[in-house]
Amino acid sequence: MKLYDFDGMFEEKLADYIRRNPRGYTEKQWEDVIPSLYAKFGDTVIKSIGKTPNEYYGGQSDGELLSTLLAHIAKGVPVSEFLCSAIEKRNMEDALIPLLDGGEDEATYALNLLGANKKALPVYMRLVCGDTGEDVRNTCMDYLKERADDVRAQAVENYKKGVCPEYMLEILSRTTPGDDEVFSILLSAFRTADDKLPERAGYIASYGDERALPFLMEKIEDEDISFVEFRELKYAIEALGGSYEKERDFSSDPYYDLIKSHGALDIDIFKDIK
Repeated sequence: MKLYDFDGMFEEKLADYIRRNPRGYTEKQWEDVIPSLYAKFGDTVIKSIGKTPNEYYGGQSDGELLSTLLAHIAKGVPVSEFLCSAIEKRNMEDALIPLLDGGEDEATYALNLLGANKKALPVYMRLVCGDTGEDVRNTCMDYLKERADDVRAQAVENYKKGVCPEYMLEILSRTTPGDDEVFSILLSAFRTADDKLPERAGYIASYGDERALPFLMEKIEDEDISFVEFRELKYAIEALGGSYEKERDFSSDPYYDLIKSHGALDIDIFKDIK
């Protein structure tokens, strides 16, 4: 099978043009121009092939496209957007899902091509609790949270069995609010949080059910909470439409001194886990 590095061809043509026209565009302008040039390249006939990149992949069968993708990965030949686009235009999820259990590179491409495809969700759920690379796990979690309502029942079942409880709580926090069972799980996890209080308060905030406000208000009055816990509780209260204005003294908290010394008292340090 002949593999073509279309991205390499494009970069070579672009570099040559830039050398010949050094004053053509500013660096910022190039950032805007390059995507349109790349798209145009996809419809440009490559003389040595006799077809455009889009025509080349568009003429392949589903099986040939999958074989081409795997060959590119195995041989380290860059996978162009033209190949990915050709695959995305087909209904190839049944062929792509098995790649999720392959090597990390195969799984990564399969994830990107499948996205939040409903058929792939059970595999994503399995992968987040398995011996999976961090990047693959994080991407699976992103898609599961995007389709949280579709995997709600499995997340509840896993949580009750003690399977990856933190991941399941995070997924459940993205389901549609108003579900009594989900609310009960998130609230119970919050009330028994111990050292995971900031994360559990974050799940309550993400879920967005105002019924949790009294419990948050009660916990934030606890004199034993740390500054980090206080900040996340206050955020959760505000996210649910409440407010907490009482002044608290955290001058003896080492985390407070550390954050204050870096001038970061107004930064939401947990924004990435929402």
